[in-house]
Amino acid sequence: MTTHHAPAQTGSILRQPKQVWAVAFACVIAFMGIGLVDPILPAIAKDLQATETQTELLFTSYLLITGLAMLITSFISSRIGARATLLIGLGLIVVFAALAALSGSVDAVIGFRAGWGLGNALFISTALATIVGAASGGSSAAIILYEAALGLGIAVGPLVGGLLGSIAWQGPFFGVAVLMAIAFIAITVLLGKDDKASRQPTKLSAPIKALRDPGLRTLAIAALFYNIGFFTLLAWTPFALPATFTPLDLGVTFFGWGLAVAISSVWLAPLLTARVRRTTALAIALPLLAATLIVAGVFAGITAVLVVCVIVGGIFLGVLNTVLTESVMEATDLPRSVASSSYSAVRFVGGAIAPPLAAAVKAITGSVGIPFYIGGVSVLVATGVILLSRAALARIDREPEPPAVTEADAIGLGDAA
Repeated sequence: MTTHHAPAQTGSILRQPKQVWAVAFACVIAFMGIGLVDPILPAIAKDLQATETQTELLFTSYLLITGLAMLITSFISSRIGARATLLIGLGLIVVFAALAALSGSVDAVIGFRAGWGLGNALFISTALATIVGAASGGSSAAIILYEAALGLGIAVGPLVGGLLGSIAWQGPFFGVAVLMAIAFIAITVLLGKDDKASRQPTKLSAPIKALRDPGLRTLAIAALFYNIGFFTLLAWTPFALPATFTPLDLGVTFFGWGLAVAISSVWLAPLLTARVRRTTALAIALPLLAATLIVAGVFAGITAVLVVCVIVGGIFLGVLNTVLTESVMEATDLPRSVASSSYSAVRFVGGAIAPPLAAAVKAITGSVGIPFYIGGVSVLVATGVILLSRAALARIDREPEPPAVTEADAIGLGDAA
């Protein structure tokens, strides 16, 4: 694999311009949103008298709009600039998170989560390029900072959600609104204006046309089915655990999950792809995730086993996020922003489908375990897509990469949202 880093410069990666820290702080808060809602799902269902299916739509509206918005973010940022795109994204998150906290019905919260997803897509799609462009010490140092910010957000989000959710279900939403408002002010003050001359406008149709590429299309389809398993584990587990589990209990459980995702994304995945081909890495990790989901289904009534499955599943999720996105970056000659947008739009559809599907299956069957089986089978479908399409994926297997941090690792964490 050919890396795209600037030569490293001397000095500590911690010695960065203020604008880099402003964007990195905003990244932490943005990615806290991944697991923030998890610990308060049962509380929302209870306080707003909502069904499990209605409550799971909090994920669907967020992920569906995030995915669809990914198709237009490169078009927007290439015209108005990174700074304006970041600020619009942050502003939307502040507004819609606050409105969600002030809502009196689950339908309103679902709608405002959709607006939150739009803001998140605009922010996520621009943050990495902004940090790389502004950081000192070379792009490797910038990407390490970006990964650290995302990993911290992924891990801390559920814990903050559990702590604030112990006070009231509105707490995490208000917390995000306040923190993002601080990030908005920081970026307004510290991030300089864009260089208009350096912008290269992207066509609106570019991400859709990108799916004509066989390798990219194969990876996107595999990621769609993989994401059904991902978000079954993430969004259904709070309802599968006993009602005695408090928001803080759920927060601690998913803190362990987030920590596993972050560590395996940054360290384990590069070690694996340094030793085996990417398609082989996927063929190893996908069945292991499927097995974890099936075990969760079999032992859904045993709390300790379910908690262990969540955390162990996080290890495989982290590896898969990174390896899949690295593969996307190498599967085509298309610009990385276009390939990533196209891939993300498709895979987020799987994330949007999984939570309400799990709740509907439980409502029909009365079993909390069957949704995990469906998630496991879906991940096995993703495995089949990879194994049956190795010819289309030959390009991603050209060389194992060295066990070093790459740009794709960082984007892989980003796409975990």
